[in-house]
Amino acid sequence: MPETIIEISKLSLGYNGKDIIHDVNLKIIQGDFWCLIGPNGCGKSTLLKGIIATLPPRSGAISLNEKIADRKSIGFVPQKCDINATLPTTVREFVSLGTVGLGFTAGLEEENFGWAVERVGLGAMIGKSYWDLSGGQRQRALLARTLARRPKLIILDEPTNGLDIPAEESLLQTLESLNSENGITIMVVTHNLNIAMRFGRQFALFMNGTVLSGEGRDVITQSNIHKVYGGIPAAWSIAAAGVNFSCEAGAE
Repeated sequence: MPETIIEISKLSLGYNGKDIIHDVNLKIIQGDFWCLIGPNGCGKSTLLKGIIATLPPRSGAISLNEKIADRKSIGFVPQKCDINATLPTTVREFVSLGTVGLGFTAGLEEENFGWAVERVGLGAMIGKSYWDLSGGQRQRALLARTLARRPKLIILDEPTNGLDIPAEESLLQTLESLNSENGITIMVVTHNLNIAMRFGRQFALFMNGTVLSGEGRDVITQSNIHKVYGGIPAAWSIAAAGVNFSCEAGAE
């Protein structure tokens, strides 16, 4: 029986004394593939900050399974690199940053490094400068940096932002494989509704400071989409969610 790895209860998060999201209830099961969707500024990244403990709850609770309670088994992939662009850095050095402070033995660190770079297709590029990589390759290096810690949960904040279509597709297929073949739980923030419907199995829809969560047929309804986006985006394919309503043009 798959275990609950995160349970969020009556959670409120915000800044400067003001809630961005409130009364959030969410249960993440090991092996889930979640997509977090909603307009800009609605609290998606705020929730991620709460889960990775960079933003304390204003009220409510985020309870972690004991297997990930120290958060060493949680990997976070930001939108872009967070190191000094003037610092000469090879792909090996960049990916190895993912295990700093985890206390791995040298042997385990090397084993995890090798698995991570091969898993994202950068095994032949470990001696290359990180700064010479393409946008898609840099995003893969960011993913490898997280994989080097062998996480049970990976959280990604708009990982396809700025990527061309082939790089986007390749990265998403890698995430799907990590989920289906390695059992890694995935949480992806995305503005791309087609991506959400193709790859997500569970959804968190952010609207008016609250979060509606569950399977596609329960969350992605015509009423909810009109409330959040003002209509159904014209190019949105919703078949993957099992939702039976037409994709008519509407304001995003």
